[in-house]
Amino acid sequence: MSTAADLAPPAWWHFVGEAGAVVDRWFGRISASRIGAAREGALAGGAPVMVFPGFLADDRMTRLVRRAVRAAGRRATGWGVGQNRGVRADILDLLAERIDVFAPDEKVALVGWSLGGLMARELAKRIPDRIERVVTLGSPFSGSLRANRAWKLYERVAGHSIEDSPIPADLPVKPPVPTIAIWSPRDGIVAASCARGNEGESDLAMQVNCRHMSFVSAPSAIAAILDALAAPIEA
Repeated sequence: MSTAADLAPPAWWHFVGEAGAVVDRWFGRISASRIGAAREGALAGGAPVMVFPGFLADDRMTRLVRRAVRAAGRRATGWGVGQNRGVRADILDLLAERIDVFAPDEKVALVGWSLGGLMARELAKRIPDRIERVVTLGSPFSGSLRANRAWKLYERVAGHSIEDSPIPADLPVKPPVPTIAIWSPRDGIVAASCARGNEGESDLAMQVNCRHMSFVSAPSAIAAILDALAAPIEA
């Protein structure tokens, strides 16, 4: 049963507070490598990491995450398919091909920010034998598709209704691989309950205290991502 929190977007003051993400990114630039180096060896020997950007973002926006992952001892790459302008019919096929090129003989850990996390979850359902785990960052996989402050813009850019995705998907269903949801009560774009999910929709939910636009730059979020990649968890 949906609750009011599942249906409502984040509070207006949290949305306005997203402007502070510029400052978070500055702190991230000077600390990402240090955070990763502090965990040197913690990720060594694990699955290489591919990072999916959020809506209207591209690989430039996720480079601090990749920098920290590399400093912690793990290979990392962006998704390599340009700006994320919404779901399209061939996106999962393109991403599966990217994984085969990046790590042909290894499983890959996926880190997906917002919409990128939804794509990561669906890709893991399609090719679970190629995915080691999925880590989502403020991704609205649970609750109402309209409990966020981006859905109207999404429909204009993507050219389709949020209820009429080119890829059929049951978003709350957990992928058959370890799945960790990182969420924040300060998220000004996606309702916290939608990114945290309900029991059974992920294997672990990790709370951080950052803005939605700072999931890929705030030091606390980067540290949480590295912890999620190192966590000993089974699906």
